[in-house]
Amino acid sequence: MDPLSRIEHALDSAVAQAESPGCPPLLAAAMRASVFPRGARIRPRLCLAVAAACGEDAPGLTDAAAASVELLHCASLVHDDLPCFDDADTRRGRPTVHRLHGEPLAVLAGDALIVLAFQVLADAAALAPARLGRLVALIGRGVGVPRGIVAGQAWECESSADLAQYQREKTGALFAAATLAGAASAGAEAEPWRALGLRLGEAYQVADDLRDAVGSAEELGKPVGQDLAHRRPNAVAELGLHGAVGWLSELAERAMAAVPPCPGQSALQSHIMTETSRLLPLQLARQAA
Repeated sequence: MDPLSRIEHALDSAVAQAESPGCPPLLAAAMRASVFPRGARIRPRLCLAVAAACGEDAPGLTDAAAASVELLHCASLVHDDLPCFDDADTRRGRPTVHRLHGEPLAVLAGDALIVLAFQVLADAAALAPARLGRLVALIGRGVGVPRGIVAGQAWECESSADLAQYQREKTGALFAAATLAGAASAGAEAEPWRALGLRLGEAYQVADDLRDAVGSAEELGKPVGQDLAHRRPNAVAELGLHGAVGWLSELAERAMAAVPPCPGQSALQSHIMTETSRLLPLQLARQAA
């Protein structure tokens, strides 16, 4: 099974738990709308790619780790779109969860996905019991405090924030969780993979800042101009348009160099090159051409 099919199968199986008899049907529908239709699935694909590069030996556990990371990402998007944050109308080209199902169910769906992410890991524990504790800790730290995505989101509530720290926590932390979990699920030492995740996460956030500044809602499937509207720290405001494009390129190079020695090092570097080449917004890509 190809990586994307593995991810979709794992996510569908996870969300199906909410559709079991006895679960409130509207909550189950809101949870499915939070996860499907799929986005790029960048983080779970990265998790699987790292595991493969490390010599994956427990694919069921890797699938669970990848699904856990993606469920947490989807939960963060549902909450991020709420009126108390971005008040977004669209996500992935369709109405946001709170527009489809109302704010109460959107909050509950996001909460339920966070819990489900760790249920998925627990259900896969029998595949490699000795690895479970490490996986839970690595993924949990990528989400919570003091330096996970929740902390990153909270910097938007402060009067000022350091851009690098904000980006590292809001976006880089879950990318790092993906690389660390991929290594840990394969039985490899996880810590050497942190730098790769952080650099890819920062690159993705810079690209997202660029998309928000110069992209279109039609191209991205979500509202643009949110950073300016909400006065959030962002790379375009701090570095300028050309400076942000240059920094994105530099981060991509640094990510390539951060891949630790492993059996699949060359294949993983090629994967990273392909992924980072897709990050530049279409309008900027045309200008560069």
